Amino acid sequence: QVQLVESGGGSVQTGGSLRLSCAVSGYIYSKTCMGWFRQAPGKEREGVATFYYGGGSPYYADSVKGRFTISQDNAKDTVYLQMNNLKPDDTAMYYCAAGYRCRDRTASDFGYWGQGTQVIVSS
Repeated sequence: QVQLVESGGGSVQTGGSLRLSCAVSGYIYSKTCMGWFRQAPGKEREGVATFYYGGGSPYYADSVKGRFTISQDNAKDTVYLQMNNLKPDDTAMYYCAAGYRCRDRTASDFGYWGQGTQVIVSS
């Protein structure tokens, strides 16, 4: 079993920054894909950023490239999503997830999910 707990969401103005954290517990190994997804009201869940826990290049949605960075701190068993230059379109519930395939950032490839943390970006 894997447990994921997100934190760090909040309300910011356009251009602001937030760092989301995902505390990971349970069995995670190097080939586990960790990811951040988001879902806005009335929209499908979107894979924002993913990477393999053992290392390697991350995968980003085009809409966040150059603004968001996914990273990990193995000592703290935590995965982060640094979000800079936030825009109103980034407003959504953000979820941390663990799964088996990173490249396509597809929700169906992820079997473990956190409860989500809300991000609101005002103009």
